Amino acid sequence: MQRFDELDMKILSELTNDASISVPQLSKKLNINASVLYSRIKRLSKRNMIKKFTIIVNENMLGINIRATVGINRDPKRKEIIHGELLKIPEVRSLSEVTGRFDMIVNVNARTLEELHNIVIERIGKIEGIHNTETFVEMQRTEKEPVYDAKTTG
Repeated sequence: MQRFDELDMKILSELTNDASISVPQLSKKLNINASVLYSRIKRLSKRNMIKKFTIIVNENMLGINIRATVGINRDPKRKEIIHGELLKIPEVRSLSEVTGRFDMIVNVNARTLEELHNIVIERIGKIEGIHNTETFVEMQRTEKEPVYDAKTTG
């Protein structure tokens, strides 16, 4: 396992909170020389600790107001085929194989409950090898930015 120090963790926490912050601004905030900070960020990226810099879209402004988690039980022999078919559905945001009462958890976004219903029943439910689904509609979400600490990384 690679080692990362407290400065690396502060950089990760700050960039997770706001990846658009400039190096000079972050340099002032962390009280670190900008050239040192730049080289640290470059090293974190090169070592694949930082996978990418991205944005978060306010999907509510696009009319995407429904978020749901769909638990799926499936035929294990059709795992790869089902996985591929689910990835073809644009509203499917992520897939996870899980332990417990479901084989997979799929996160889905939709504009309306009717659209969600059609996605789950007409598209997901009709994939050959899917035995049953159970849908959990998100009522409210509270997100928390992670805080990284060098003590917990090894």
